[in-house]
Amino acid sequence: MAPLIEVRGLKTYFYTDDGVVRAVDGVDFTIEQEKTLGVVGESGCGKSVTALSIMGLIQTPPGKIEAGEILYHRNGNVTELTNLDPKGKEYRSIRGNEIAMIFQEPMTSLNPVYTIGNQIMEAIILHQKVGKKEARKRAVAMLEAVGIPLPRQRIDEYPHQLSGGMRQRAMIAMALSCNPSLLIADEPTTALDVTIEAQVLTLMHDLRKEFKTAMMLITHDLGVIASMADDVVVMYLGKIVEGSTVRNVFHHTKHPYTQGLMSSIPSLATKRHRLVPIEGVVPDPFEVPAGCGFEPRCPQSMGICKRETPPLKEVVPGHRAACWLYE
Repeated sequence: MAPLIEVRGLKTYFYTDDGVVRAVDGVDFTIEQEKTLGVVGESGCGKSVTALSIMGLIQTPPGKIEAGEILYHRNGNVTELTNLDPKGKEYRSIRGNEIAMIFQEPMTSLNPVYTIGNQIMEAIILHQKVGKKEARKRAVAMLEAVGIPLPRQRIDEYPHQLSGGMRQRAMIAMALSCNPSLLIADEPTTALDVTIEAQVLTLMHDLRKEFKTAMMLITHDLGVIASMADDVVVMYLGKIVEGSTVRNVFHHTKHPYTQGLMSSIPSLATKRHRLVPIEGVVPDPFEVPAGCGFEPRCPQSMGICKRETPPLKEVVPGHRAACWLYE
């Protein structure tokens, strides 16, 4: 498939009174049309900041995209998003229309003083240039498409009147209302119980196929990645440490950090055994160690790991890893 989004050398820093936080520090990946890229890693590794950088939602100050390119392929042309004004007309015509985002917690993302219908209709009227009557008709159709019962009634209800699962479905309806080319889902099932989580993930999978939408799925749950994604990148301390197809990453894991994540997953298919946790914690973002960021926690650490940062390179065809073990 042709690329839809190409991220090259992206660096997004935050300048605070305590120092500089390199939240995203030289990230490279590609999202292909109609494919799902999973982005996995612990909290604080830069997953959400990467998504917000693509959306043009980095708050300045203190945040700033210091370097890199975000190339968006649209209608046979390539738009360099980092060259656009995030508050400008062209970026606003893309954000929410061609590139949409589902945020982690719908209760804080939905406006409590507007009905669900008003919030979905606002996006449709803004980007699709239709009247209120047509926008309401489309909003009802989207609520029905995401499985909300009695959509003609629910459209006039407020966020607090809906359950967590219903609110998340409403967020999905809003994000898909303009039929975007790319849907960014930032841990969309974090606040849901496991039953509702499974329903929402199935819904997102089916709708992605129906609307032919590419997806960037951000999560710390490797089980979700296994069932939803085509390709996956693993992030740690603002960098990508491994990337390939889901099958390669799960069955031929290369980086010690990814191996640690795999070892800490309980399995129902094998006999019970003690899980192997990753020792230590993610380093303070103000005191990132020299060399490889994972070295203080790595069971396979070598001398060079303390001194030099390993490059992200292809260690076998189609499989990238940033580790000195493969030099």
